Amino acid sequence: MNNLFRAIKNQSKLTDDVMVGFSTGKDSCVVIDLCFEYFSNVQPFFMYLIPGLEFQEETLRKYERRYGTEIIRLPHFEVSSFYRNGVFRKNDYTVETIKINDEYDWLRSQTNIKYIASGERIADSIVRRGRLHNSGSIDLKQGKFYPIIDWNKANVMEYIAKRNLYLSKDNRKFGFSFNGLKEEQLAFIKRNYVNDFKTILDYFPEVEIAVDKYEFYKQKGSKQ
Repeated sequence: MNNLFRAIKNQSKLTDDVMVGFSTGKDSCVVIDLCFEYFSNVQPFFMYLIPGLEFQEETLRKYERRYGTEIIRLPHFEVSSFYRNGVFRKNDYTVETIKINDEYDWLRSQTNIKYIASGERIADSIVRRGRLHNSGSIDLKQGKFYPIIDWNKANVMEYIAKRNLYLSKDNRKFGFSFNGLKEEQLAFIKRNYVNDFKTILDYFPEVEIAVDKYEFYKQKGSKQ
């Protein structure tokens, strides 16, 4: 497993400062831990779909305490398209479309840190394999680091176990963190985090219709 640390060792030779995109997913849990091991100045950030969901805040607070840091919270860039195009809510074409690079530019302006570490891996998908193969573990043009570019899922889970890193309940259920307004994930939140589901309804009131439909057909299918 020692060869897997080659990427972050090389990255740490470029700079002492790095930001970390922390989604609370398993890959980002490994990346944030590695960054605090190899860089002297680390600033994590978290992009939320709905602000203040307690099950996500619980995870964020655990990692803030672990590393003695404060995680920047900001809206996920996809939220602008959700609002503009009326995803589970009334559309609002006055909302300006935000791109991921807009958020990166803002973060860099606030922190004065150029490089952003991300948990993307070659093994994730064919598309990601092609892109990361071209960029390598250090993308100088985009200012991105990929510390676990060559890791597989088994490497990630072994590291999490060895370092006793916390994985949230939604992560353990799906194998990834809450990352979109998908019916299966929303139904899970409705069952396990009642207050958080109510908060989601404040922003996306039509979600409940989609969840009820999902649960109806799931129950119907289980009886056949």
